[in-house]
Amino acid sequence: MKFAMIAALMTGFTGTAYAGGHAMQTVDAMDQSVENGVVSAESVVASQNGWLVVHRTGDDMKPGPVVGHAPLRKGENADVAAILTEEVAAGDKLMLMIHGEDGGMSTGIFEYTLGAKEDGPVRVDGELVMTVITAQ
Repeated sequence: MKFAMIAALMTGFTGTAYAGGHAMQTVDAMDQSVENGVVSAESVVASQNGWLVVHRTGDDMKPGPVVGHAPLRKGENADVAAILTEEVAAGDKLMLMIHGEDGGMSTGIFEYTLGAKEDGPVRVDGELVMTVITAQ
């Protein structure tokens, strides 16, 4: 486990979550322009098929309303782009988070609403797998 944590630190991943015996899950993204109506993560590693979900957040760093999402495959996903469904202004904070594909009525349809269990957030050792960026 020490090696995995050191490797994650050396690769510069943010939003890393690791639990003994579980695959490492990460969201790696940087502050970026949202002028084109898209938010991207350079890399996402997921332990199951699911979603990269873009939440609004504030200084409290709590997930707020969903403003975009993109599908994820189990394993490594590169250059994941989520189309924004609402206006996001420069300076807004966005939380990019891994959600599962669990509990909904339909596979392949994003069914989560804030606080729901369907297609909800993935947690490792009780922690959300996410990173926060600032829109430019």
